[in-house]
Amino acid sequence: MSLAILPAEAPGLRSRFRDAAIGAAAAEWVRLPPWLAVSLGGGVLFYFALRVEPSAVWLWLPAPFLLLSLGLWARGSAWALPAAIPTAAAIGFSAALWSTVAAPPMPDLPRQATVVTGRVAAVDLLPGARRLRLEEPRLGGGNPLERDLRLRLRADDAALVEVGSLVRVRALLRPPSGPAAPGAWDFQRDAFFDGLAGSGTALGPVEVLEHGQGGSFAGLRSLLERRVMAVLGQGGTGSVASAMLTGSQSPIPRDAVAAMRDSGLAHLLSVSGLHIVIVMGLGMTVVRTLVALVPPLATRFNSKAVAAVAGLILGAAYTVLTGSQVPMLRSLATAALATLAIVLGRRVLSLRSLALAAAAVLLWSPVAVTGPSFQMSFAAVLALIAGWEVLHPLIERLRGEGELWRRGLMAILGLVLTSLLAGLATTPFGLHHFGRLQLYGVLANAVAVPITSVLVMPAGMLAVLLMPFGVEALALVPMGWGTELVLWTARTVAALPGSTATATPIPAWGLLVFSLGFCWLCLWQTRLRLLGLPLILLGLGAGEFARPPDLLVSSDARLIAFRSLAGVLAQQSGRNDFVESGWLRGWGEAELAAFPVSGTVGEGSARCSADACLLQPSEGSTTAALLRSPLSGRKGAGAEVRASHCDDADILISAEPIRGRCAPASRASATVDRFSVWRDGPHAIWLEGGAVRVVSDRAWRGNRPWVPPPPVPRAREPMAKTDEGGAQ
Repeated sequence: MSLAILPAEAPGLRSRFRDAAIGAAAAEWVRLPPWLAVSLGGGVLFYFALRVEPSAVWLWLPAPFLLLSLGLWARGSAWALPAAIPTAAAIGFSAALWSTVAAPPMPDLPRQATVVTGRVAAVDLLPGARRLRLEEPRLGGGNPLERDLRLRLRADDAALVEVGSLVRVRALLRPPSGPAAPGAWDFQRDAFFDGLAGSGTALGPVEVLEHGQGGSFAGLRSLLERRVMAVLGQGGTGSVASAMLTGSQSPIPRDAVAAMRDSGLAHLLSVSGLHIVIVMGLGMTVVRTLVALVPPLATRFNSKAVAAVAGLILGAAYTVLTGSQVPMLRSLATAALATLAIVLGRRVLSLRSLALAAAAVLLWSPVAVTGPSFQMSFAAVLALIAGWEVLHPLIERLRGEGELWRRGLMAILGLVLTSLLAGLATTPFGLHHFGRLQLYGVLANAVAVPITSVLVMPAGMLAVLLMPFGVEALALVPMGWGTELVLWTARTVAALPGSTATATPIPAWGLLVFSLGFCWLCLWQTRLRLLGLPLILLGLGAGEFARPPDLLVSSDARLIAFRSLAGVLAQQSGRNDFVESGWLRGWGEAELAAFPVSGTVGEGSARCSADACLLQPSEGSTTAALLRSPLSGRKGAGAEVRASHCDDADILISAEPIRGRCAPASRASATVDRFSVWRDGPHAIWLEGGAVRVVSDRAWRGNRPWVPPPPVPRAREPMAKTDEGGAQ
């Protein structure tokens, strides 16, 4: 704002305004460094949003920006820091591109059963079965693959398989599954960056060619799982307790997972900042106590610094043990910075340390920014740090002189505020990815988190220390008591009326706008931060501007669903619960119903006959004809038997090839059938007022290394000619 617009006869007002502007600029200038991490993440997101894979030449994109920034810094220019923001975005783009270039290509797996030979990298316990991850697997007698395979063993296979074992098994392989719908979660991208070629199912018993030597963290993780479940059982208590120690959620029964999810306690199953804080806190307490008990050490060394370094080492080991998941990497990076601050006598946790931790995770694994784990964990910590800055004066006044009753009040207030701030910050991300709202999450966390912190995790750490002596049951039994209390809390809260609400997910662009507004609100410190509130509200309300599709067709056309005025109607052959639940979450609906055999439903939005349904979501919109019976399109007696509504629809949809079912002169401008989804994956269809809009998964994702190329039809072998006598 120019100062010239102020009245010339008001020099005092001009001076005060100038001083206020300079003061605000100076206050916010020191908050620019955390924005470098935001810009880095923006560059990564821009790369993954592309529809066409950029050339490797773009790896050099940061070079000119770096030269400019270094030149400004060398000259002592005030623009050096602002110039670093586009530099960070360019580095993020280049880091994401490099992670793709460095990854091996996806192989073409055989369609028939084959013999797989490989060394076991991990053994995951599943409900009623086991799953192996094989490194450098060989298919038949071929060369080893550059990517791993996951194989589910038969439930009755009792072979002793350990990490490091060389095994051979006959299996049916399949490539990673694609998204359930255009714009849904991309499992093929996950597999690409996770180093997976695909998965499979064992058709026979596994043959152990060479037993493993052990000694790896993956082997130790499998051993911990077995030892915990041997004491606590393989049901909900044992599997949840094992997950809190190892991070492996695969053995947990579905009902326990659902209860933890609906009560807002799912974060306890995924090892994260809470777990590493408990582990490091216990380690620091033990080490500092031991140092204090030895006078020569206590007088010669800083016990707090020594304990912090020991806790960091323990936290790093725990991170590797649990598989180096994104929340743990973020927490470990933050803990490393906090340890450095303790050693140097600086502030332990700040926005800058969080930004450095985020930058480290993004450079290590750029694809992490697209997932809920990264987004929710950093959003929660950012909200807690910013909330502490705002509420710190009030909390200090409430603390008073530290009376006993005030300490109890502060403990309760701390739990409530922590759950409230973290819950509010992560809810939009959960709504985008999962389409669910946990309304009593604060209540469940206020009960379960203290139990986990005081009983479950300390007992679990003690059990790990007792395992070499074979007496881990002394600690696992109390751990089981605490785990049962956590599960009881989850089931009780999840059973409350209205504990969860299904809502239409926030679209991706809305989540991006919300995230920008959220960062703006938390990173600035003057009233300028309030400008983030309109962005937050716009992002939260983005669902009102993004119209979900009216029709979805699965990748095999065995499920076709229509969002009518009466709810979701579906035509399906067989069940695919995963695709079905994903579609319902995307629509914000709870269940689907079958199309009627005949008649009208949804105030006329679906009019069905024996061989077709005419679909029109609202009056004045375009229409679709869902052709139901493939027999109606067969020719008979030299004449074509046409399906109903061929001349009434703007688009024709069928689970079978449409060819021959409607006359070529039909007014339909588009068709989606079995051939369409075979070529381009699942389809989303909007029946809008003026035209039909069709988006396939291939069009949505574009040409990227993790997207399979279009399938090529098999060449038909020519039929041998015969003579008039029928002989060849």
